[in-house]
Amino acid sequence: MSRLRTRTTRPPVALALPALLAVAFLLMPLIGILVRTPWGDLGEHLGSPGVVEALKLSLLVSLWALGLSLLLGVPLAWLLARVEFKGKALVRSLVLLPMVLPPTVGGVALLLGFGRRGLLGPWLEDSFGITLPFHTSGAVVAATFVAMPFLVISLEGALGGLRQSYEETAASLGASPVRVFFTVTLPMVAPGLVAGAALTWARALGEFGATITFAGNLPGTTQTLPLQVYLLLQDQPEAATSVSLLLLAIAMAVLIALRGRWTGTPIDRGAVTPPRPAAEDAPVPVSPPPAPGPDAGTGTDTDGGTGTGHWPLHATVTGFNRLTLRAEPGTTIAVVGENGAGKTTLLRALLGLTPRAHAELRLGDADVTALPPHQRQVAWVPQDGALFPHLSALANTAYGLRARRVPRAGARREAQAWLDRLGVGHLAHRRPSQLSGGQAQRVALARALAARPRLLLLDEPLAALDQTTRAHVRHTLRTHLAGFGGVCLIVTHDPVEAVSLADRVLVLADGRALQDAPPAEVSRHPRSPWVARMLGRNAWPGIASADGLALAAGGRLVVAEALPQGTQALAIIAPEAVSVHRDRPGGSPRNVWPGTVREITAVGSRLRVLIGSAEAPDLVAEITPNAAAELGLADGTEVWTSVKATEVTLVGL
Repeated sequence: MSRLRTRTTRPPVALALPALLAVAFLLMPLIGILVRTPWGDLGEHLGSPGVVEALKLSLLVSLWALGLSLLLGVPLAWLLARVEFKGKALVRSLVLLPMVLPPTVGGVALLLGFGRRGLLGPWLEDSFGITLPFHTSGAVVAATFVAMPFLVISLEGALGGLRQSYEETAASLGASPVRVFFTVTLPMVAPGLVAGAALTWARALGEFGATITFAGNLPGTTQTLPLQVYLLLQDQPEAATSVSLLLLAIAMAVLIALRGRWTGTPIDRGAVTPPRPAAEDAPVPVSPPPAPGPDAGTGTDTDGGTGTGHWPLHATVTGFNRLTLRAEPGTTIAVVGENGAGKTTLLRALLGLTPRAHAELRLGDADVTALPPHQRQVAWVPQDGALFPHLSALANTAYGLRARRVPRAGARREAQAWLDRLGVGHLAHRRPSQLSGGQAQRVALARALAARPRLLLLDEPLAALDQTTRAHVRHTLRTHLAGFGGVCLIVTHDPVEAVSLADRVLVLADGRALQDAPPAEVSRHPRSPWVARMLGRNAWPGIASADGLALAAGGRLVVAEALPQGTQALAIIAPEAVSVHRDRPGGSPRNVWPGTVREITAVGSRLRVLIGSAEAPDLVAEITPNAAAELGLADGTEVWTSVKATEVTLVGL
């Protein structure tokens, strides 16, 4: 119904008229071919020996040109899309040059480069006996020269639209760069590759100028179908029209086949079934650790492939991040900090994936600093999970095992065991697009753990989930991290995750470690205003004075236990310690300020009231809904706030 009501904007005549003229201009030559084609003699013209021979030669030349374009163009497209190097703009210009160069000029250039008197021609003939001009191989070279740019441009665009997190995740699972390219990159950019290949083949099939200039026009040797049309125009124009119609039909068939089908982002080819998050995201009972199959011992782990070793962590990170990390096996560290603090950079440095920071990394007895990412045994789960969309949940989970040369049967058994352990074993044959958010995160975690890592890195693994699903997945994650023999780092902005999942909380600011302590210590004495606010507390920076704190924003705060005078400090005030009054309070409070209610939000069964004041920084108070009703609080209400000196905690910075 809504589609019937949708109205499209009527284009202005000043734009619509030239657009229609452009369409007519492009359409008129095609109509001319259709109108002038001798339909009664079409079969005779297309079946003549000369045309059949030229068609066979054209197919041979175009297929060889396509093969050469794939062999040379695919790596070139990957290089342009993935690698930064000097002269990149020049290389891209060279790729585009055959598309804008007149074909006959391209043929002359080929003669001067590969002809008998060209730069390489004499060497090719003397060393290998290869003569390209006036030979079928010359027609292949000419067609490749003008057609390969279509493949490179199409594939480079597809590679540019592919998130590198897929390739980086595959590397963290133990896949070498070549394996990543063939098992992840190419399958995911298959639409762009197919589109480029089709356009390349069609362009090679219709090549004329470079071919006749470089390879000549020899029947049965270099006389392709476009050259046959050129000859027929001189003596048999009606036959030339018939052959032109054939080439036109082939070109239109390619374009119609490409329209909408081979463009866009990678998609799953299976039928998508609606997920059932309510039942499938529920907490699941803990099962024993998966026993590796009989083939698991063929992996590359030094512990025999069982994945049951213990690997303490020692890392010294330099560059943007400047810190030292030490942790015993089984330790989970929550990495927190505001945006730009260096959390993700730290993880990528441990993976060896960023030039911004460098990590001297030791896992157990092995120094992996000099190893490439796929040999470090450091598994990474990015925020979106980066499940490979062209693989099932089972194949995703087995990917790391297969990359470590575990036989297929053993890898699938162990992968199924991990999926069962995380409660998603019944979804093993679903594609990622058929999974709910919680299911996908469990599969991503199973994939990382199944790869037998010595260090596990989780980058906000629960951020994209709703609250209910997040609680379920957090429960599962906490259960299974308890048996992990390495160290786990979790980047999070959720205080519940930091407190419930981690043994330690690492607070980063500008790449440095502000605090590294147990969650309870960080909760009681946060050394960062951002962390204090993340934990739901008021945090006011200042300089310690004789009786309290001189606030950085102006004003003074009286405290019960002062720090040495002149100490940089942070005052921590719990929201529930803030009293709200309509009139100035009397009695014992030594910290009293007037203010205005700026915002009221519900947090569980209580309300949080943000109060602004000209005499103190913004203050958050936590009260009950009944108290708010009795006080008549609303946005803009004038109030008084008070905090007892004994309710203020000073933390030295």
